[in-house]
Amino acid sequence: METNVIEQVFGKDVFNDEVMQAKLPKDVYKSWKKTLESGEDLDADIANVVAHAMKEWALDHGATHYTHWFQPMTGVTAEKHDSFLSPATKSKPVLEFSGKELIKGEPDASSFPSGGLRATFEARGYTAWDCTSPAFLQEDAAGVTLCIPTAFCSYTGEALDKKTPLLRSMEAISKQAVRIMKLFGYDDVKKVSCSVGPEQEYFLVDRDKYLQRRDLIFSGRTLFGAAAPKGQELDDHYFGAIKERIAAFMKDLNQELWKLGILSKTQHNEVAPAQHEMAPIFSTANIATDHNQLVMEVMKKVAKRHNMECLLHEKPFAGVNGSGKHNNWSIVTDTGINLMDPGKKPHENTKFLLFLAAVIRAVDEHAELLRLSASSPGNDHRLGANEAPPAIISIFLGEQLEDIIEQIIRGDVSSSIQGSKLDTGVHVLPVLKKDATDRNRTSPFAFTGNKFEFRMLGSSMSISGPNFTLNTMVADVLQDFADELEAADDFDSAVNDLIKRTVTEHQRVIFNGDGYSDDWVTEAEKRGLPNVKSFVEAIPYLTADKTVAMFERQNVLTKTELESRVEINYEIYSKTINIEAKTMIDMAGKQYIPAIIKYVTNLADSINSVKSACPSADISVQTELLTKCSSLLASAQKALANLEKITEQAASKEEGQEQAEFFKDEVFTAMNALRAPIDELEMIVDQSFWPVPTYGDLLFEV
Repeated sequence: METNVIEQVFGKDVFNDEVMQAKLPKDVYKSWKKTLESGEDLDADIANVVAHAMKEWALDHGATHYTHWFQPMTGVTAEKHDSFLSPATKSKPVLEFSGKELIKGEPDASSFPSGGLRATFEARGYTAWDCTSPAFLQEDAAGVTLCIPTAFCSYTGEALDKKTPLLRSMEAISKQAVRIMKLFGYDDVKKVSCSVGPEQEYFLVDRDKYLQRRDLIFSGRTLFGAAAPKGQELDDHYFGAIKERIAAFMKDLNQELWKLGILSKTQHNEVAPAQHEMAPIFSTANIATDHNQLVMEVMKKVAKRHNMECLLHEKPFAGVNGSGKHNNWSIVTDTGINLMDPGKKPHENTKFLLFLAAVIRAVDEHAELLRLSASSPGNDHRLGANEAPPAIISIFLGEQLEDIIEQIIRGDVSSSIQGSKLDTGVHVLPVLKKDATDRNRTSPFAFTGNKFEFRMLGSSMSISGPNFTLNTMVADVLQDFADELEAADDFDSAVNDLIKRTVTEHQRVIFNGDGYSDDWVTEAEKRGLPNVKSFVEAIPYLTADKTVAMFERQNVLTKTELESRVEINYEIYSKTINIEAKTMIDMAGKQYIPAIIKYVTNLADSINSVKSACPSADISVQTELLTKCSSLLASAQKALANLEKITEQAASKEEGQEQAEFFKDEVFTAMNALRAPIDELEMIVDQSFWPVPTYGDLLFEV
């Protein structure tokens, strides 16, 4: 029987555990696994043997170069390629790869965002092999390259990347969760891992049309564009039949991801036209983060093969749904216990209720920080709109758990609401077992059976920030819990009192209603919940006293590292809006306004021709159209001049918070003022004069 394509290709480009068992001597493999489990430093001799095996495997697959693959604060990945050539002889090539080259690299640290941690004249930085994430091969026009996942730090040891704090946070939550498990008698639990499954939304548009839109090229989103006659109002695209061209892309995408060991599971059309989603099976937080970065890179690469462009911006088109990335998070012991699984009788599952209480408290105490972790310039277009979770952080628990929380607060926990049967009324269809709780797509942080779904993330973002934030928050609460319970004389009584006290004090963050409603905004304010409306407003919470204390207590980020990230975030926002503003200025001045002038001139010439040919003809329609277009053209020109002036003013502001706030309040407002008349003109001007593809062209002609 022919082997299934998944079995044929899955993991073929990964130096995974199976390959290592086959390539390494047994004693070396055992030593390496022991090092991995204990978290101790890798012995140099072992590293040399692993490096040799990795090189031989890569050469067998056609590799000529290797690279330390890392994730700087740019939000994308970085790599510097070195060949396996050794200078040992000039007459014959010698291919070598040592343990030292595997473990450490030295990229220039001054050219990446560092928030002042590295000056231009202080260039040294280090990449350190993350042996918990397997090496893999990438093939492109340059050939085959061995990619080694690494962390990136400065010469003085500060984290310059998104991976290092994630790894630190994983150690922190494992340490504290293990303490809790031992209190419950689980002495066999040595490690607790964060399990993550990030769903990825994206748009696909025709590449030829994409290349005619400078805004898509430079900023990833359309800065101009009137709504197409049809959008998503019929709900006919969501889960609809997948077009042949898109299906061919998805087939290639799956195979490329499977080769890299990425558990690509689900694919479907999303709500907006030309929008789609891919979802993987869960992995540990570290590997899930690496894989998601690869998913985004591979999506873009495969799309080009099909003469399409993959758009990962959170809001590439106004008026239709933008793209997010739902981050499904849970914590699992090395013995296979999902600590977020309530079991059949959650009201009797004290262990689950304690971990649930820890999450509730963590989210309530650090809501602003969690909001920041999901923030970006692009995501500001989504959060708070009726397509994505609101900017207010709340937790959806569902009917079953909310009922148990109410019982705990009353002090009479006795039952759990159970799922019932769903009878469709059609005899040939099976009777379905209903879950005990419905779903709530309006909640930013929702419990979904045995995990929490953090739904606020933007589609282009690294999932590292949200996960190391969540891990650290929960670890910090678990440390408090463990300290208190370890000192208790009567554990059973103490743990029940702790659960009751915690959920009583933090119940304000639990909300099962409609997060999109205006009533919730009012209710949240009454509860004292923060409503942080933008990325720029969220940034200062990164260096709030309680934030610094928490991150330093858990050894995840120092105050200096947090301060650097504040500066980087302000810089990212300012530069992003500056690029968008300059792109609008370029397009308006060189494309839109000249095209509109041609149309207006053509219309005026037509009026004059009609007048000349027939003085008594009624030309009121043409005249009205000419007047309206001329008025809108004047408004556009005035708005363009204003945007140019305000963008220049932004450059003179002090870098950091002041400049970012100016871009948010002044430049962004001026951008919208320029867009409005041009979008209105798009609905009037003859399409043959319009200089770029419209929303209808981009969204429906794929």
